[in-house]
Amino acid sequence: MSGALPPTMDDTAIWETWLSPYRMPVVSVADEAGTLAALADRAMDTRECAAAIGADARALSVHLGALAALGYIEKRGDKWRATALSRSWLHPEAEGYYGHFFASFREANPLHAELMATLMTGERPDPAHSRSSAKEWERGDMSDEAAQGIARFMHAHSVSPALSAARHPLFGQFRHLMDVGGGSGVFSVAIARAHPGLRCTVMDLPAMARAAQSYIAQAGLADRVDTAGVNMFAQDWPIGPDAHFFSNVFHDWSEETNLLLTRKSFAALPSGGRIVLHEMLIDDDGCGPWIPAAFSLLMLLGTQGRQYSFTELRTILEAAGFTDVQSVRSGANHYSLVTAVKP
Repeated sequence: MSGALPPTMDDTAIWETWLSPYRMPVVSVADEAGTLAALADRAMDTRECAAAIGADARALSVHLGALAALGYIEKRGDKWRATALSRSWLHPEAEGYYGHFFASFREANPLHAELMATLMTGERPDPAHSRSSAKEWERGDMSDEAAQGIARFMHAHSVSPALSAARHPLFGQFRHLMDVGGGSGVFSVAIARAHPGLRCTVMDLPAMARAAQSYIAQAGLADRVDTAGVNMFAQDWPIGPDAHFFSNVFHDWSEETNLLLTRKSFAALPSGGRIVLHEMLIDDDGCGPWIPAAFSLLMLLGTQGRQYSFTELRTILEAAGFTDVQSVRSGANHYSLVTAVKP
């Protein structure tokens, strides 16, 4: 049937294509900044390396994860070290040094300049040129036109993971799921379809909630999926849902902000309620895989956040009072469902 999803719902090739522009600039930045040369001379932890090259430690940690995923560095314990690949071809004193080959690329590709500036300062590029819509949520306000554009963008890369996540039997345990920062409602629609006894509420800024209503109506699910126009940072959350679902929300924010959101979730849930995070997880050692590591670079340029590991998310959830933190792959790309219970 025209427009039908492939049987596997596997969109890995699309993600590889979308994130492929980050491969060369993250390496060329590492060469220009001296990251690879510094790590060829001795093993260092992230803060030591940041001090050695004059970089921001938080930004450098994201760059190092991407470089490790590509095979240019490795990690043993908490120390990073250049691999033979980097020592052979990307050390300025190596006979086969490729650095001069990158010179014209650096001047021609804006991603190189943006990644370089962010690495050195820890600051995002000019928000007017940001690839992310996080600034809309930071302000707590957006126009209907902006909301419709954001909804289209978010919906486009969420259909496959939403359908995959919706298959998980976890959602059949809930009575009422609140989709926090739910955008177009793509996850609520998929989950409600897969679990006919479940009611869903898409909670987002008022303009985004209005944009979601058209997707919900088109799906024919307005009787079981509704919306709540709420600023998740500044306003009280609706009481009643027994589960809160966050997809691609925590990766937009710092650990401190995520702890704030987690505490608001804990306060609004009943005893026995569940929180569910849907994110691409970085490995606990921070060394990839490539798609989450590249996604983290994109977050670095456009948001306050990055892709987190399961251990990091567990720490945040437990700090807010949640218990029984677990993680399971959702079936789509590198996405996982991280769940916890309010005692």
